[in-house]
Amino acid sequence: MRRLETLAIIAHDMGIIFEFLGMITLVPLLLIIIFGEWDMLVPMVSVPLTFILLGVLISHIPRREYVPQLSVALTAAALIWLAIAAVGALPFVLGLHMSWTDSIFEAMSGWTGTGFTVIGTLDSTPKTILFWRSFMQWVGGVGVIAFGIAMLSRSSFMQTQLYRSEGRSEELMPSVVSTGRRMWIIYLFLTVVFTGMVMLSGIPLWDALNLVMVSIATGGFSLHDAGMAFYDNALLESLLIPVMIAGALPFKLYFLMYRGKFRPFFQDRVVWLILALALLGSLLVTLDLHLFNSFPLEIAVRQGFFCTISGLTCTGLQNSNLHWVAGPLIVITILMVIGGAAGSTSGGIKANRVILAYEGLVWWFRRFFSRGRMMVPFKHEGRVFPTRISEVELSRNMLIIVLYFLVIFVATIICLHLASTDFRTHEVVFEEVSAMSNVGLGLGYLIPSSPHSTKWIFIFLMWIGRLEIIPVLILFMGLIQGFEVHVKGK
Repeated sequence: MRRLETLAIIAHDMGIIFEFLGMITLVPLLLIIIFGEWDMLVPMVSVPLTFILLGVLISHIPRREYVPQLSVALTAAALIWLAIAAVGALPFVLGLHMSWTDSIFEAMSGWTGTGFTVIGTLDSTPKTILFWRSFMQWVGGVGVIAFGIAMLSRSSFMQTQLYRSEGRSEELMPSVVSTGRRMWIIYLFLTVVFTGMVMLSGIPLWDALNLVMVSIATGGFSLHDAGMAFYDNALLESLLIPVMIAGALPFKLYFLMYRGKFRPFFQDRVVWLILALALLGSLLVTLDLHLFNSFPLEIAVRQGFFCTISGLTCTGLQNSNLHWVAGPLIVITILMVIGGAAGSTSGGIKANRVILAYEGLVWWFRRFFSRGRMMVPFKHEGRVFPTRISEVELSRNMLIIVLYFLVIFVATIICLHLASTDFRTHEVVFEEVSAMSNVGLGLGYLIPSSPHSTKWIFIFLMWIGRLEIIPVLILFMGLIQGFEVHVKGK
């Protein structure tokens, strides 16, 4: 099928999502009224206005009826995330007079829940813009497409296909739409409850709300140049840890708890793996900081636990400049690669894939050493799967993992060749993993004055990491080779 025909089909569904985003992005306008920042009116109105105009225009592009293919849904997801980064950049261009590169970087970091920033000074940034950053991460945490599908049900795409294309393969219920709405109610409820809890640390409602929004979304944008060090509040950091962990756990468990089913939460292997990694990783980093960085035990515990859990959950808040020896940085790098659970707001390759890869590795070795033609069944989550299905799914799982490391390898080589730096290789890899896993922990390699070429590499890493690689590859391959869409009646 011709590329233009396929793009017309994609445009229709993108338009519907944009119409919804046009409505939801009206919320930050309330901050203009609350804080009286009327000079931010035009920059902030530009976002919903652009989304609505784009939505109306492209959703009415003529198209033929078709049987939706997953590859087309993947392409649509990749394009949607590019488009929202461009539109989300408008407040930074118009309100802060940032360059388009910096503005798109900030917006991509926001929507993808990464947390890197290239704003020169946050302390003097208008509160409306600061809330816009937090709001992007809060909406983008669960997923822009998942959000839209939850509220709108007239997309011509198979809803589960478009939902899956955003890296959300779990089917919570037969109806993605009805489930999505309940999940957003739970998401909003958790945000409100955690905001009240964080205020117990003594910080104002404004700070608590923003910190909880970016923590539950595992985003990591800060309100101040000094980050968490601005507060110097150990109780606040302790209270944010459960918020970050909550964002990294599979949201299907909250849905089940909402329905009165609490046992699955305590039986879920992914939950136990994340909690175990959080504890063991924190202990390792703390011990390393105390013994090899000569940190006092109290400081080692405080920074070790907070930064490690922030890295594992892909949140990106940090109470240290992370100028440590290599050991603890490597531990956190590994944890950032793993990330949180599938079906959460977290990034990384996902703990579910790590479990599946381990089970697949054990299964393959058992088959290698099995006698004769003895059949070795593959078991996952208590179910036995046929060999043909197991091999396909395990191959797909390993493909994403291998592609993840390949992208990081290539990005490291490019970055080291594009600009000279005093940072060591493992420190550059640390920040690139932080970008691709949508974390935002930084050592200072990526700063506002970094070359535009480096910023665009990080923009690409955040984009491809948020979509879990495959949709971006499908987009590039489709633009080169064309897409296949089955038209009804043919």
